[in-house]
This record gives sequence, C-alpha cells and structure tokens, in this order.
Amino acid sequence: MSPSASPDRDLVTRCAVVGLGNMGGAVAARLHACGFDVIGVDLDERARSRVGSSGIPATATIAEGIAAATVVLTSLPADAAVLDAWTGPGGIAAVAAPGTFVVELSTIGPDTMREVAAVARRSGLRPVDAPVSGGPAEAAAGTLALIVGGEDTDLDEVDHVLAALGPRRRTGPIGSAKVVKLVNNMMTMGNVAVAAEAFAVGLAAGVDATTLYDVLAESGGRSHHFTKRFPKALADDFAPGFTVRLGEKDLRLALALAESVGVPTPAAATGTELYGSAITEGLGDLDIVAMLELYRRWSNQR
Repeated sequence: MSPSASPDRDLVTRCAVVGLGNMGGAVAARLHACGFDVIGVDLDERARSRVGSSGIPATATIAEGIAAATVVLTSLPADAAVLDAWTGPGGIAAVAAPGTFVVELSTIGPDTMREVAAVARRSGLRPVDAPVSGGPAEAAAGTLALIVGGEDTDLDEVDHVLAALGPRRRTGPIGSAKVVKLVNNMMTMGNVAVAAEAFAVGLAAGVDATTLYDVLAESGGRSHHFTKRFPKALADDFAPGFTVRLGEKDLRLALALAESVGVPTPAAATGTELYGSAITEGLGDLDIVAMLELYRRWSNQR
C-alpha cells in the first residue's frame, strides 16, 4: 500500500499503536501516512508529543486509546511491558471490544507471546504474532520484513494493515514468529560483533578506515548490517536505530530459548557477554554498531 493509498474502511476504522518509541512511533506514522485512522498510546509525554507533531493524537491510557480501535498494535521493549499492556489491570484484554485484532510487533519470548495470546482469546480478541525485522527508517518507508504467526483467517483479515508496513512471511502458529525473530537477532548481533572485532584489527594494522570499509563491503565477509551500519560508525554517528541494550536483551531471550530446546549456544553466550561489556562501558543506548567503539577503546584507538 502506498502512502497515498486509503485503507478499506469496511475492514478497519481505527488502528491504535501502544508504545511510541523509535519503532512504534515510526509504525504509527506509516499507518497514518497510508490513510488509516491512528491513535497512539504511551506513558511518556515526550513520545506522545513526537507523534502529535505528525498529526497523530495520543493518550497515556490504553482504555482511552483503544476504545474505538479495530486493530491494536503493540511495540514495546520487553516481555514485562507486553504482559502488562495485554493482561494487566486496564490492559488490552480487559478493555478491548471482542473481535479486535491485537498485533504484537515486539521482540519477546515465544512463551510470553503464547501466554498473552491465550488471555486475549479468552476475552474474544484475535491475537497476531508479528515481530519485525528492520528499523525506524524501514518502518517509515513501508519496507519492514514482518514475521507473522497466528490463525490463517486472522492473518488474512488483518493483512491490509500489515501490508502497509512491509512484506509478510508466515511461520505457523502463535509463538513461531517470535522464535524466528530471536534466531534472526542471534545472527544479527553475532554479525555486528564479529564485524566490529575484525574491523578494529584492520584499523589497528594501519589500513585507512574508508578504504577498509569499501573493500569489505564488496567482499565475502560482508553482511547486511555491515553495509547498513558501518558507514555511520566511520562518521562517529551512533544515533540509535537499534540499541546495544536491546541487542543484549534479545540475546538473553535467545539463550533462554536455546536452553529450553536443548541446543548449546557458546557463540551467542559470548556475544551476550560482549554486548553486556558495551553496556558497562556506557554504550548501551547507542546503536549496535557502537560495538566498533568498544573495540576501539579496548585497543587504545581512542
């Protein structure tokens, strides 16, 4: 759906976005640009003001925000926040009208997703498991990769909303999409950490940073996140698209998932320690490419 397209008003009258951080705010803006009737929900007045400047009304309370919504999307930083928003007093399950679609976009554990979905279904709601791959820029452009799980009939009926955000790939029942997202993020965090370590070696050995990037960006060791993020690092731009702190959180979730299915994960365990070290060094709220800054500090390049 292009930004100028209008949604089918017989299918959706209002979308509520709960959680207006970097990603949730961008999702709300994208849906608004596509012609959906959008309202935002966030406890943080600054987050509400940011979307308000784009013409999106926002409130601090879930009950007020979702009162007229037929689709509620949640984009929140951790399992505890999702549990509270979906199942807490005054939460979505308690106040949403039966038949409302509830689309969970966050990166959380699959067991948490199954738990909140079960509560939602008991309230007559239609839960959708839909974590996203990509950042705020992709959300704004409608090019997020959505990893989607749930009942096929639910996914079919809410697809016109998800299509505004990007292409969708179905993974199976509720919870399966969160599994795939955690596996993806295990790979992402590992790719960035290894690239930062290797790049720091090249810099320490005297290769010009721009030359090193240009060659590696066309060589076999490159990755999507290397070519996407490292140009910013070379300009000392660590503005967060996805923070080190969130990366470490996702790795911990992945370790818990791996333990639950009996798969050893020594590489992910090491990666979790590395991202934890970056947080200790004060880099937690910077973009994950700040892992390069960690290695620069460790090797006295700063």
